Amino acid sequence: MNKFRFTLTAFAVLAFILAVSSSARAQASRTWVSGVGDDANPCSRTAPCKTYAGAISKTAVNGEINCLDPGGFGAVTITKSITIDCHEVFASVLNAGTNGINIPFDNFTAVGETRKTVRLRNINFNGFDTGLRAISISGSAGTTNTKVFVEDCLLDGNQTSPGRGIQDFRAGGGLLVVDNTTIRNMLAAGITVDPTGGGGASSTSISVRISNSRISDCGSGANFGSNVKATIFNSNITFNFGAGIFAVQNSGGTTEVALDHCTVSLNVTGFNASSANTVIRVSNTTAMNNGTLSSTAGGGQVSSYGNNQTGGTAFPSTPTGQT
Repeated sequence: MNKFRFTLTAFAVLAFILAVSSSARAQASRTWVSGVGDDANPCSRTAPCKTYAGAISKTAVNGEINCLDPGGFGAVTITKSITIDCHEVFASVLNAGTNGINIPFDNFTAVGETRKTVRLRNINFNGFDTGLRAISISGSAGTTNTKVFVEDCLLDGNQTSPGRGIQDFRAGGGLLVVDNTTIRNMLAAGITVDPTGGGGASSTSISVRISNSRISDCGSGANFGSNVKATIFNSNITFNFGAGIFAVQNSGGTTEVALDHCTVSLNVTGFNASSANTVIRVSNTTAMNNGTLSSTAGGGQVSSYGNNQTGGTAFPSTPTGQT
């Protein structure tokens, strides 16, 4: 009888230990990083991790990583819906010779994760003039309902090919929102969005919304590829070495870009609709001192609503798509 009781007690103790261990390993809805943290920690507020990569494995789907104090928290690959927000803290990602944050939606495999969404807020990306991409977004046909939000960020210093600030090549489409963000000092485009870059079909569409943002000192400002639908509001696109706004169509559909209350100035070319089935519509925008205001050499359309400031240079004389 005593031996039986001892066995039951031993099993109870073992079950308790396993339960405590499982609880200790459970992912938290909110985790923390610190410049003096340690990735061996549970990433709690009192025992923060050192890097985003260390914290993400301990953060639950749809959870949030926050920053306790200033620090460089390292590059990371995101494989679940998550928010990284370092509001009022100087949080940096040094991506010299590499990408800063990778978002490969094909690797999002959490059970029951139907709304795949990534939010990046208040992060400084420094490519140290050797970076490749600050933010790289990818995925195949299953990305239709995926969303990426980039808010209050600074992207700088990607001068190694492809040398981009944000690259979005989701072959299945999705939504990209960029708000109150500065992108500068890129070898190529500040923002490049093209579903065919990831092998998307002609029917694939990525929707883009850019607001209250600044793109300067890049190879080009914002590049939009096949079937992208982009809206840009209250943003400055200046001092770029190619086109401020570049639109191209390679695989069917229509690439459409609308700008309102923006400044597109001091670029080599203000607006370039470089192929048929591309249209750039411009309203309430200052577009002065560009080397060339607009180019439609490839058969695209640059259309003015007649309320822009261009310093006397006219947009194409037969605007289309106006209401």
